[in-house]
Amino acid sequence: MINLAIVFLVIAIIAGILGITGVMSIAMEMAWILFVVGLILAIVFWIIGRRPPPI
Repeated sequence: MINLAIVFLVIAIIAGILGITGVMSIAMEMAWILFVVGLILAIVFWIIGRRPPPI
């Protein structure tokens, strides 16, 4: 997820430099959504991994 967020961020930066604002805004939104989802999943899996194994 974080890798895709970085890819969309790079696409947004390139589109911003070229002046393509529509593509830039869509890519930034996708990057933000993927970053947040990846961060939430990382926290959830970190918490699940810290529990003792069931008996």
